[in-house]
Amino acid sequence: MRAMLPFGNMKHTPKTVGELVKSTRKGMGVTQKDLDMTSGTGLRFIIEMEKGKPTCQLGKALTVLQTLGIKIELVPPPENDKKGV
Repeated sequence: MRAMLPFGNMKHTPKTVGELVKSTRKGMGVTQKDLDMTSGTGLRFIIEMEKGKPTCQLGKALTVLQTLGIKIELVPPPENDKKGV
């Protein structure tokens, strides 16, 4: 069994995702309220996500990313490609 990486070694963290959401939103000239309304997630959720809250709901976070056109890619490790994790 391969070792799992600790949280501190993650490439993307809630903080970096929140920063990306905030900079993308601002770059589009969209307010937090506008994003809340178009994504259907709630203003408090947008505020907390942009601050990097680590316990944000995954489904809502994915909705916000999709609403802003931010693409994510999930790639399994090579040894799991055909093993059906």
